[in-house]
Amino acid sequence: MTYTPQLLIITFSETTINYIALAWLALAVIMFPKLLKTKSPYGRHLEPSKGLMIDNKLGWFLMELPAILIMLWFYLNSTNNDNKLVVTAFALWMLHYVNRTFIFPLRIRTKSKKMPVSVLLSGVFFNLMNGGLNGYWLAYLAPEQSPDVIRSPHFIIGVAIFITGFFINVYHDSILIGLRRDNTGYKIPYGGLFKYVSGPNYLGEIMEWLGFAILCWNLPALALLIWTAANLIPRSLNNHDWYHEKFEDYPKERKALIPFVL
Repeated sequence: MTYTPQLLIITFSETTINYIALAWLALAVIMFPKLLKTKSPYGRHLEPSKGLMIDNKLGWFLMELPAILIMLWFYLNSTNNDNKLVVTAFALWMLHYVNRTFIFPLRIRTKSKKMPVSVLLSGVFFNLMNGGLNGYWLAYLAPEQSPDVIRSPHFIIGVAIFITGFFINVYHDSILIGLRRDNTGYKIPYGGLFKYVSGPNYLGEIMEWLGFAILCWNLPALALLIWTAANLIPRSLNNHDWYHEKFEDYPKERKALIPFVL
């Protein structure tokens, strides 16, 4: 079946998109050992000598905005907007990134904090790659679905895991934001899944993209899941170690990311 995307100069076959997604996924696997040894240079791990800096809130906004714009463009030019699975995937994507782009930066209390421009640019590239691959597949390559697709196991399971992960992410972000209300520095977080892990907000985000990958069941969504895990597992481990170094009374029974496991 041949698709002719509107307003696109270059069109891609499903095979080409899958090859690009595989290469992108393979890069995540290759980079993972290096990321395990590297601390993300922002937030509590920021070092003063990290080059050109930008306001933290503005940086978050600019970093996440491309994920919304590129997916919105694909949705408006899609040939698949009568596909319930595709529309649902677009909606879940926007749910996550509207929160990340517009709501989260307004909630965080980082008035005097900065973000390295290098982090901003790498985030923009990350979102353009994942948004481009997933947006193109949803807009032009998704197979036709039966009318009862919303009752299929992968649809129900995928949506359920995504929504659960979204609420886990937002709820535990709220706990962390609340700790900074009086601007007295970092504190030990308690409540919810913090009883079991140091990074439940990261666990929630990984769950979101696991659900998205199950829902879409394609290589671009799988690549996004692998990249998310490759970024957030090291970040969770680094934060976990940081908590133990900073607080002598930090709960020793907590794991870093997965309750009772990791």
